[in-house]
Amino acid sequence: MKNIVVLISGNGSNLQAVIDACNQQKINGTLRAVFSNRADAFGLERARDAGIPAHTLSASQFASREAFDRQLVQEIDAYAPDVVVLAGYMRILSPAFVAHYQGRLLNIHPSLLPKYPGLHTHRQVLENGDDEHGTSVHFVTDELDGGPVILQAKVPVFDGDDEAEIAARVQAQEHAIYPLVISWFVDGRLQMKNGQAWLDGDRLPAQGYAAEE
Repeated sequence: MKNIVVLISGNGSNLQAVIDACNQQKINGTLRAVFSNRADAFGLERARDAGIPAHTLSASQFASREAFDRQLVQEIDAYAPDVVVLAGYMRILSPAFVAHYQGRLLNIHPSLLPKYPGLHTHRQVLENGDDEHGTSVHFVTDELDGGPVILQAKVPVFDGDDEAEIAARVQAQEHAIYPLVISWFVDGRLQMKNGQAWLDGDRLPAQGYAAEE
């Protein structure tokens, strides 16, 4: 069984989706630990309820982002992770952290990348009058939300939608596609090489995997 470590900062709904998928044996791996940079993150309660070790590391304890990440790497590596999963982790990672886990560091971002990297994606969709939105699972690189996309899910944007309605629609898709991508990785089907995502030996297109119509 492959070892999975998840990093969170908040509610942890995607963490819960991963916990459920592991329990249902949809992911052939063991969620070994959850780390948060916020002690009040509800996701830590989700981990404890599932019997998963839950840890908090506060940035205020460290002189720099690099020092924080060095300690975080040390604590994560105690669980010998095969994959590190960012699930609403709101800290920008240092280049050393990204390099240490290169090729085994996944993130999910609430937009159809490369559109809308960074924060407030739902707000930007509304402000720009988009009729389509979505979410992207990607490998993490030094470029913020810029690593190779593995899988995307699209949702419609309707007249009269507010941010909360769009967020809920996107989140429902996230809970479906993130466990799926993690399962691909732990089964050895997914890898990053030469800065690109590959699934079952085939290089994925820029928008990630798309099922044949």
